[in-house]
Amino acid sequence: MNTNERILEFAKTTLELEGQSVLQLINYLDVGFAEAVQMIFNSKGRVIVTGVGKSAIIANKIVATLNSTGTPAIYMHAADAIHGDLGLVQKYDIVLCISKSGNTPEIKVLIPFIKKSKNKLIGMTGNPNSFLGIQSDYVLKTTVEKEACPNDLAPTTSTTAQLAMGDAVAVSLLHLRSFTSSDFAKYHPGGALGKKLYLRVGDLASQNKIPKVSSDTKLKDIILEITDKRLGLTAVIEGDSLIGLITDGDLRRMLHSNPDLNKVIALDIMTKNPKTIGDQEMAITAKDIMEQFGISQLIVLNDQKVYCGVIHMHDLIREGLI
Repeated sequence: MNTNERILEFAKTTLELEGQSVLQLINYLDVGFAEAVQMIFNSKGRVIVTGVGKSAIIANKIVATLNSTGTPAIYMHAADAIHGDLGLVQKYDIVLCISKSGNTPEIKVLIPFIKKSKNKLIGMTGNPNSFLGIQSDYVLKTTVEKEACPNDLAPTTSTTAQLAMGDAVAVSLLHLRSFTSSDFAKYHPGGALGKKLYLRVGDLASQNKIPKVSSDTKLKDIILEITDKRLGLTAVIEGDSLIGLITDGDLRRMLHSNPDLNKVIALDIMTKNPKTIGDQEMAITAKDIMEQFGISQLIVLNDQKVYCGVIHMHDLIREGLI
């Protein structure tokens, strides 16, 4: 077996071990899990997630997931907690403590203070019979058969199990809260993800010029309008009504027919019934329509079905939606 083959074998074994361990967690789900989730859901406080070592890193990620899905959470390192940060824990807060062994020195020092403050304690541990397991009001069992590390030392499989169990808690709470994509957008306003959830067609169309001509506009003026507005098209308007669309492609196809250029007007070359989209539609919907029909722009209409602009594929690219 050459080096590449050995590397792939190591990787395959790691993923198999971790995958099996995550699936094994299903067998650990019980009434206690459900009651712990309900306790968090009904709480007037926050979830304080704590741990040490690699478990502390997992705690940080679980906090991020909880916050982004509607459950207020704060990360607290167990070692820092016993040196002043314990003040983070308020009256109605619930503490989720993560530890593979459940007997880590910092955890054993911290737990009595949590109990003294009468905060509810959820232990996430691979050892339900540990100090953490015994002292907890509820235990989320994350026992694994072995670490992916060949020496069975480096936290690998165990931290993957902790992460998955944290996701199970967060998603269960998400469902209980009937947390929607609109709610999700409130917590993710930045980046491409946020833009997919909140950016509307009108937000982008309003940044563009509004090309338009009437049905009797002559060819020269049509070309000037398309050139001036720099969108590769112009709408054809009768009063307040959209009656057609002229694109660069329409102009090229018109030239192939050898018309009398002095007599060509918009009505002669426009495309009737062009694809349109409402200004309150999500920008990501515009992307889907463009891709479906193989076009690079859409005419935008307001609530009264009046032409109010254009959204172009380049707008979506600029915003990172493509």
